[in-house]
Amino acid sequence: MKQTLIALLSLLFICSCSDKKPEGNLHLTGNIKGLKTGTIYIQKIVDTSLVTVDTIIINGDSHFESWMTIKSPEMYYLSLDRGVTNSIDNNLSFFAEPGAINIDTELEHYYYKAKITGSKNQKLFEDYKKVTSRFTEQNLNITAARLRAQRVKNVQKLDSLDKAEKTVLQRKYLFATNFAINNKDHEIAPYIALSEIYDINLKYLDTIRKSMTPKVAKSYYGEKLTDYYNKRKESEK
Repeated sequence: MKQTLIALLSLLFICSCSDKKPEGNLHLTGNIKGLKTGTIYIQKIVDTSLVTVDTIIINGDSHFESWMTIKSPEMYYLSLDRGVTNSIDNNLSFFAEPGAINIDTELEHYYYKAKITGSKNQKLFEDYKKVTSRFTEQNLNITAARLRAQRVKNVQKLDSLDKAEKTVLQRKYLFATNFAINNKDHEIAPYIALSEIYDINLKYLDTIRKSMTPKVAKSYYGEKLTDYYNKRKESEK
C-alpha cells in the first residue's frame, strides 16, 4: 500500500512538471534545414557588446525552441556555431517582440534564406530594407564608376559622381525619416533613427522623436532616441 502511494505521488509529480508552462513572453521556434550538429546562440547588444541570453545545442534535430522574457521589442541575433567551418554567414538579426516568432532557414544559406514570421516590427524592417537596398545598389554603381573615372583622370566625371552620391544619400535619409514617422506606433521607428540616420540634421530626429506614440516613446529604443537627441542637442549648442 505504501509503495503504491509513493508511486502514485511520483506520477502526479511528473505530470505536474510536464504540465508546467515555460516562463517568458516570447516563444521563439525555428528550423535550420541541413544542420545536424552545432550550437545556436541567441544574443542581444548590451552596452555595445553582444551578450548571449540563451544557448541551444543541436544534435540530430535541426528544429529549435526557446522561451524568453523581453521588456520591450528589441533587435536580437541568432548566431550559429557550425563547428566545422569559418563561414561569415553565421549571424541572423531579427526584431524580437512579445508573442510567437518563428525562424526558418537553411544551413547553406543561413542569412539569405531566412524567413522570419510573427513579428510586426520585423516585417516593417524587411519592407524598409527592400527600398534601401536600391540606394545601396546605386552607391555601388557610383563607386564602380568613380574607379573608372579615376583611372582615366576624368575630373568632370568625378565631380558629377560626387553630386550623384550626395543625392542618393539625401534620398536615403529622407526615406528613412518618412518611414519612421509613418510607423510612429512601432518600435522600428526609433530603431531606424538610431541605427540608420543618427547623424542626420537634429531637427529631423526631433520630428521623429515627437511623432512617437506614448507606448513607443517608453520603449527601449524610444528612450534611447530621446536620450541621444538630448545629448546631441546639448553638444551642438
